[in-house]
Amino acid sequence: MFILENSTYSEKVQHVLDSNFLRTHISDLNHYLVSNVFHGINLASAEVVLLAVGIIIFIGVGGEAFFRRTGIPDVTFLMVFGVIVGPILGIISSAIILKIVPYFSALALIIIMFDGGLNLDIKSIIKTAHFAALLAVVGFAISTISAAVIAVYGLGWHWGDGLLLGVMVGGSSSIVVFGLVRRLAISDEVKAMLSLESAITDILATIGAFLLFSQIASHNFDPSLIGITAAKSVGVGLLLGFGVGLPWMYLSSKLSNTKHAYMLTLGILFVLFFLAKSLGESGALTALIFGLMLGNKQVLGRHLRLKMPEVSTDNSFHEQITFIVRSFFFVFIGLLANFGQFGFIVFGIVMAIVFYIGRYGISKVILTKRFSIFDRKVTSVMLPRGLAAAVLATIPLTLGLPNASAYPQIIFVIIISTVIITTIGLGSAKKLGPKDTLASNA
Repeated sequence: MFILENSTYSEKVQHVLDSNFLRTHISDLNHYLVSNVFHGINLASAEVVLLAVGIIIFIGVGGEAFFRRTGIPDVTFLMVFGVIVGPILGIISSAIILKIVPYFSALALIIIMFDGGLNLDIKSIIKTAHFAALLAVVGFAISTISAAVIAVYGLGWHWGDGLLLGVMVGGSSSIVVFGLVRRLAISDEVKAMLSLESAITDILATIGAFLLFSQIASHNFDPSLIGITAAKSVGVGLLLGFGVGLPWMYLSSKLSNTKHAYMLTLGILFVLFFLAKSLGESGALTALIFGLMLGNKQVLGRHLRLKMPEVSTDNSFHEQITFIVRSFFFVFIGLLANFGQFGFIVFGIVMAIVFYIGRYGISKVILTKRFSIFDRKVTSVMLPRGLAAAVLATIPLTLGLPNASAYPQIIFVIIISTVIITTIGLGSAKKLGPKDTLASNA
């Protein structure tokens, strides 16, 4: 399909695809900047690192203002900055990043998923749950199969390796989607639908990837384990989220005047994450449900006949924490960039385009005319990949699996490409505007 053979031209193309010329050019640029532009400056010094932190905060704040005015998300700017301070300038080495991946990814996951739950309307979730499930399952399946086919026939991989790549990038990133939808002028129903869809696909990606890790490593895989493992993961998430969220939404109201009430909630959240991981759940669904319970405690309290006093959580402090974690998350994605074979960049871009085509078709079929033109447009471009894919991409390196070094390179390109597609799509959707809310029903 993409492999050219038996010609001088094809040999030149293959030489380009197999060479490390992009890595060499990045290295040359790095050497030039360090030798000339930053000569005499210790790039690893504390003051330079603090300067980078300050710039990240400025970009985050400025990016939010830019998003409100233009509708273009700030995530691309933050990731580009990560590429600059990581792979290009070498202020933060990739070795350090790989060491902190488990810690930062866990923190980002639980804080942003918890924040997503807090800002979801439970009534809207109930109304759109079936749409979210359809988008998640059908979209994940099509993306996974598409990526596997491209890897097998384009890269010459085995089907097991291709499916593993497809599973890693099969769904949209809940962290990215949650950050975008809360600032978009879409309906509450679509916000809930997109948030729930991305949470489901994160769970599918995590479960599917770890099952395939076992298959490829041990060559002894039982397909029946997929359903059992998925049911266990969802069951644990629901049980912990509801089981702890229900009593805590009542107790948190009683403790609303306590000086460290919000910190107590974070403490409960961290303990829940530990319990979820210990019982085989990623922690994403648990954090989402826990936040959903606290964010809708007035509604749930009425249905459960519990007297909930009208109190407000420390939204200002919570928003600041979420902002910091979210901003550093996107820079973190840029730091994970690995510029290797040029061919992997080509295939990553091709996969991202195929994902968009599939997403557009699925949205056309699944979303009915009850949704506005604007809502459907936003849904059709909401395909960004993110932290789950980036973290999963590093695991084959630790397991010594075939093509282990290729996963991070391809997946980073897919993350960047899908975020750019989403950015362009949202900018285009803004031209329609929320004024078209009922246009499709005419």
